[in-house]
Order: sequence, then C-alpha cells, then structure tokens
Amino acid sequence: MKPLRRFLDGIEPNFRKGGKLAALYPVYEAIDTALYTPGHVTGGASHVRDGLDLKRIMMTVWLAAFIPAFAGAYAVGHQANLALAELGQASMGGWRAFFVDALTQYDPTSVWDCVVHGLAYFIPLYITVFLAGIVFEAWFASKRGHEINEGFFVTSILFTLTLPAGIPLWMAAMGIVFGVVVGKEVFGGTGKNFLNPALTGRAFLYFAYPASMSGDAVWIAVDGFTRATPLGQAKIGEAYGVTLQQAFLGDMPGSFGETSVVAILIAATILLITRIASWRVMAGCVIGLVGTVWLLQSVGSVESNPMFGMPWYWHLCLGGFAFGAVFMATDPVSAAMTDTGRLVYGILIGFMCAIIRVVNPAFPEGMMLAILFGNMFAPSIDYMVMRANIKRRQARVQLS
Repeated sequence: MKPLRRFLDGIEPNFRKGGKLAALYPVYEAIDTALYTPGHVTGGASHVRDGLDLKRIMMTVWLAAFIPAFAGAYAVGHQANLALAELGQASMGGWRAFFVDALTQYDPTSVWDCVVHGLAYFIPLYITVFLAGIVFEAWFASKRGHEINEGFFVTSILFTLTLPAGIPLWMAAMGIVFGVVVGKEVFGGTGKNFLNPALTGRAFLYFAYPASMSGDAVWIAVDGFTRATPLGQAKIGEAYGVTLQQAFLGDMPGSFGETSVVAILIAATILLITRIASWRVMAGCVIGLVGTVWLLQSVGSVESNPMFGMPWYWHLCLGGFAFGAVFMATDPVSAAMTDTGRLVYGILIGFMCAIIRVVNPAFPEGMMLAILFGNMFAPSIDYMVMRANIKRRQARVQLS
C-alpha cells in the first residue's frame, strides 16, 4: 500500500488551496480518508477520544447492510427464475442477459443461479444510485468548503435496498438526487437534516412514479409477469402466498432489503453489539406495532377489513417493518436523541405503521411513512423529555 500512499501524497498539492484542482479537494479528501486513517486527530487531555468515529460508524452500517442485500439478491433472483420457468422462457432478456447468460443458467433450485440473477439487478442499480448521489454530494461539499463524509455510503445502500429490482435506472438516479439535495443538503448537510435522506428519496419516487414503485407488476424482475407481495394480497383478503417460515427467511416478492428477516436480524445483532444502533428505537418499534395490532384486533371486524385479522407476528415478518426498524428508524441524526425519547419515538413509528397498514385502505405498507412521520416529531419528543427532566430536578431541589 506504500506506492498508493506516495501517489496520493504526491497529487495532494493539486487539490489544496491555490492548486489547479482545488475545487475537487472534497473528492480527494473523501478517497484518502476512506483508504487511510486521517492524519489530523484530536489530542490533549481536554478531549474525549473514542475509536468509534463517524467513519467507523458509517462503514459498519454500510457493511452490515450488505447482509440483507445479498439475501435480497437471492430472493429477487429466485422469484424471477420461478417466473421464467412458469412462462417457459429460457433467458431473462434485455441487456442484463448478455452478462447473466455467460455466467449461469436460470434454475430456481440453484442458489448460484438465483444469486447471480438477483445481482444482475442489484449491482447496476447500486452503481447508478451511488454515482448519481455522489456527484451532488461532492458538488455541495465543494461549494460549501466542507468534507464529503461517509454518511452517503449508508444513504446510497439503504436507498437502493428499498427499491423494486426492475425500477428504471434513471428513476433511481432521480430519487437519490432528491434525497441528497432536498432531504439533507438544503438543511446544511450531514448532522443537520431532520428527515432520513434515503426515505425522503424513496417517498419522492413513491408519489411521483407510483406505477413503478407499487402494484403487482414491479416486484418480480420479469417483464409481463405480475405477482403481489404478501401484504398486498392480505390487504384484499386473499391468502398471503407464503408460509411464515418463507416470510422469515425471505423467500417472497419484495424490495432487495425487506425480504429476509433473518438476514436483517443478523445485521441488527452486529449494530447492537457495536453499539451503533439504539436498541430502544428497535424495541419501541416492535412494542408500538405489536400493541397497536393487538388493540385493533380486539375492536375491529375481519368482515369489514381483512387486515384486522393479521396476527402481529405476520406484521413483523412482512413488508419493510424489520428493515425500517433496524436501519432507517435508528438513523442517529433524524431519530430522537434522549434515551426515553428514543423509546417513545420507536413506539410512535410502530403505532403509525400498524395504523397505516390496517386502517388505511390505500397503503398495504406503512413503514416508510411511519418513519418520516416519526422524524418530524423526534425534536418535539426530545424537547418534552428534557422539559420533564428539568421539572423533576427542580422539584427535587425544592424538596431539599
């Protein structure tokens, strides 16, 4: 690695103030710090130092997100191979087939075939999202004179994992640009946004291009083949189409990140052990969802709305609840900051997800809107928690 270090040090003056490429210094700095530990660190007794800095936090979340990503790639490929077999087609067609046909077959019983087929959709999608977003991230950084931090790595992978496999690449690029610019940079960049940028971009696509983000035709990566997600089928009173075991393992239609609950739980374990994600937020989401579903089941009628009859454990395994609770709701910037506030914030998200899924007839899935709703109330939740703490302390002082 020494030649690479010498090369980066040799070109650095070109990116410093007064250099020919000074405007691109944030790009150089991002590449340098991604490969090596920054040369300037805090020191002295007045500083509290911790090995878990922003770079390590974001890189850990980014790497953990690839666990549900690969599980989702298998699920997407498996569902697509099953559809091809049902239609009697020998190839996926399109430009992706040029690469896939050279590497594998389309056997739905082969793990390799399914993973390669799924990655043929995931890799181009992620590359498109990353390149489109990083351009605007770098542009804002150069204009404002600050660094490109590792937060975009997390935003890009999480945004990609919320998308259907067959979404047009240009549409995915528009979504991430909207999420980066409107969801984060207009508020000052990382650490100043009050909405989750990845979910902001997905919400934009959901309402701007609903035909490409919802419905029966978007979840199987085969042209002309339609199949609803289990939540979509449950919404209209039909059988879920999968067993609980299949739903837990991820053998069902859906976006890349939401299918496999077991993969999400493995990633959650990593994030909890490293103390990057808040267990209070995750627990609050589960408590809010389970409690609300139980309450709705006790007062609702299955005859008037089939979703009143869905047990709480199905809600935990279907749709984007697990992925949202682990990766999206725990965003340290847009979530609540106080310990009590995090629990209340999570409960609010679980409550809203259950209400949207069960009561609202228009949306079979509700986690995206529930988290964005929670983001907007997170500052108020923290404010009320702090005011309550201040009042308790004042009362103790007066008693003493």
